[in-house]
Amino acid sequence: MALAQAKLDATEARLSSLSLPTQGGWLDALRQDAAARVRAMGLPSRRDEYWKYTRPDTLTAADPVPAALFDTQGELPVFTETERLKIVFVDGVFDPQASDDLALEGIEIERLAEAGAKDIHWAKDLYGALETNGQKPVERPLAALNTAFAEDGILIRVTGTPSKPVSLVYFHRSESSDAMLHHVVKLEEGAQLTLLENGPAAARFNKVLEVEVADRAQFHHVRAQGRDHQRRAATHIFARLGTQSVFKSFTMTANGVLTRNECVIELTGDDAIAHVAGACMGDGDFHHDDTVFITHDAQNCESRQVFKKVLRNGATGVFQGKILVQPDAQKTDGYQISQSLLLDDDSQFLAKPELEIYADDVACSHGSTSGAIDEEALFYLRSRGVPTKEATDLLVLSFLAEAVEEIESEELRDEIVSRLEAWLARRRD
Repeated sequence: MALAQAKLDATEARLSSLSLPTQGGWLDALRQDAAARVRAMGLPSRRDEYWKYTRPDTLTAADPVPAALFDTQGELPVFTETERLKIVFVDGVFDPQASDDLALEGIEIERLAEAGAKDIHWAKDLYGALETNGQKPVERPLAALNTAFAEDGILIRVTGTPSKPVSLVYFHRSESSDAMLHHVVKLEEGAQLTLLENGPAAARFNKVLEVEVADRAQFHHVRAQGRDHQRRAATHIFARLGTQSVFKSFTMTANGVLTRNECVIELTGDDAIAHVAGACMGDGDFHHDDTVFITHDAQNCESRQVFKKVLRNGATGVFQGKILVQPDAQKTDGYQISQSLLLDDDSQFLAKPELEIYADDVACSHGSTSGAIDEEALFYLRSRGVPTKEATDLLVLSFLAEAVEEIESEELRDEIVSRLEAWLARRRD
């Protein structure tokens, strides 16, 4: 079917503002293919089913909306105290002076900007492959746009168990920056990796992370999005899991006028485990969208989706989550919960949970709720001498706890909780 003219015009306007990178290596053909797919799909509009709750206009426009830089008032970036291998990008550009040496035992790390010029590379079979698979049954054109035009990113091949996490740090220094980064992670059989991400990245940020988790490998991902409030971001995670593999991803979001986080996971090996969780807190002009699609295509696999949103002063939260169970995926255990805590009458939570099951021996459930602070619990805390504002914060942290508990590392869990507490404390007055 031919694209509607308005959508076609918007797509061409965006593409005309970009130049397809050319490096003369294995990456060029993959980029050209992705650009062709973008033109065939067209960039998203509000008429698309999976964008009906979120306006994509500012994510698809030829130029980004300027975003003022945020004054952190001396607060150190998250994960600063964690021992890690740090890789820094400023407005989407790699900063070698601020980054650590990329050498680490049990792991190979290269920049996309350098590896793409080679004739042969292990990432050739992965770059854009999981993103392409993730286009069905729902098209994700912003991800294809990234595959075509992202000039840099990190390629990570994990062969063992590194002694410390890899940390991707994103700084926003230009009010008009428009950044795209594409990361690829391949975990070989039995390997393990913890990947950290934090920072506002740019005024407008489009990121793709493709992760292949081989048999008995484990991937742990903890991400903190913030804090520049006027930033806009569209992020995508595509993952494929082998037998007895583990994939766990948690995202904390504080501030951001528009954030769209998409996660597409395929469980292709028996006994695989995939957990995706998020905790977000929004105040005022804040729109946060989590869109998740998990496909069970093997036996005895487990998936969990746990998303909690705290909204106030007219903020909006969106959750679209789907569990698809293929006919041969017997003994599937799928769990999905999305909940919002509305701290006033002006905020709203829009949810679309879905189950599509073609196997008969499964245990799948989903639930979605919205509500206010529990007045009885608040009264109990106040009766024990806790001031109203502090009591409210305690109940908010209790509400978010189920999502935060999905983080495997106790150290990282404590770090996230401390940041949530700080965000609440700054808004008590």
